[in-house]
Amino acid sequence: MMIAVILLTVPLLIMLCVLAYRLATYAVPFMLALETVLFAYATGAGWIGAGIVGFFAGVAAFGILAFLFATLRAPILRVAVALIFAAPAAVAGYALLHGVTREAVPSEIWRQIFCVAGGIFVGCSALARLANPSISDQDR
Repeated sequence: MMIAVILLTVPLLIMLCVLAYRLATYAVPFMLALETVLFAYATGAGWIGAGIVGFFAGVAAFGILAFLFATLRAPILRVAVALIFAAPAAVAGYALLHGVTREAVPSEIWRQIFCVAGGIFVGCSALARLANPSISDQDR
């Protein structure tokens, strides 16, 4: 029985890491969707209505940011849109790795190196998804 639990833990941990990575990559649309859900529920929409409103708010946020990034020609505006999308994703990636490595990596210096590298990776991944949202995960 114990071996089965251990073997089941590995795929669940992998799925949790994938979910956390996806949520970190889409930090801005996810947080906007979450806040919209909370607002809609507080104003009486119910859980189903609030979920629908939040889903569309998150999709709209990503769509608007991707559209602005694709259509704006001024480099400073493109950098601003990229920072709005990628900076929170990088912070979320840093925090994700800091939480995972807190007990696993005893050296504070190495933990910070891993966390900064993870934040950079997630931020660059978010920027790549913003720059070309038509790329699916199967193409990567």
